[in-house]
Amino acid sequence: MGTPGYKQFCPVAMAAEILCTRWTLVLMRELVAGSTRFNDLRRGVPKMSPTLLSQRLKELERAGIIERRESRTERGIHEYRLTAAGQDCRQVVEALGFWGQKWVEARLSLENLDPSLLMWDMRRNLNPAPLPKRRVVIEFLYGGLPASKRLWWLVVEPDGEVDLCWSHPGFEIDLHVRTDLRTMTAIWMGVTTIEKERDRIELDGDRDMARSMQAWLGLSPFAAEPKRALA
Repeated sequence: MGTPGYKQFCPVAMAAEILCTRWTLVLMRELVAGSTRFNDLRRGVPKMSPTLLSQRLKELERAGIIERRESRTERGIHEYRLTAAGQDCRQVVEALGFWGQKWVEARLSLENLDPSLLMWDMRRNLNPAPLPKRRVVIEFLYGGLPASKRLWWLVVEPDGEVDLCWSHPGFEIDLHVRTDLRTMTAIWMGVTTIEKERDRIELDGDRDMARSMQAWLGLSPFAAEPKRALA
C-alpha cells in the first residue's frame, strides 16, 4: 500500500497496513455509505485531492476490498463496489464512528466545520416521509461563510430521491433555513436539537415543513450514541 508496513504477523497490524493510510478509512466511510462513483466520493471527501483519491481507490482494489466495473445504466461510467471483504469492513467503520461519537469531545468535533460535507451527509440521510408528496425545495443559508459556501439547496422529489444543489435549482423554495454552520452541524451530530436552538435558527416558508424539520432532517448515523466524558 505504498508504506514500509509494520512487519508483524498480527492481524491487527496487517489490517492496519491496508486501512490506516491517510484518508483510507474516511474513504471507506463513503463507500460503506453507498457512494460508488468518483465524483460522489469526492463530495464525501472534499478536502482529499483527486490524485490521492484515485491512488487510494487503486490500492483498495488491489487489496480486494473494492472492484471497479462499468455502470449498468450509463456507458463510459465506472463504479466502485465493495467486495465481500469490503462489506465486512462495514462493522469496522461503524464501530470506529460510534467510538468517536461517544468518546471524542463534541467541542473538538465542532472545530472541524465543513459545509459541503455536512450538506452531502444531510442529503443522503434525509427522511422524505414527513414531507409533502411533491417536489420540495429547501434552501439553507449559513451566515458568516464566504459567498461560494453560504447557500445550499436540497431538492426532494416525489419518489423520495434527494439531490444537493450548489446553485439555485430554478424551482420555488418551500422552506428557507437560516442559521450558522456550527449550530446545524451540532444538530446533525445529535449534540443538540432544533427545539433547543430555536433562537439560532430562522425558518421561513411552509409551516408544516418547519414544524416537522427534526423528523425529516435526519441525523448522523452515529448520533444515537450518547457522548461520554473521559475520566
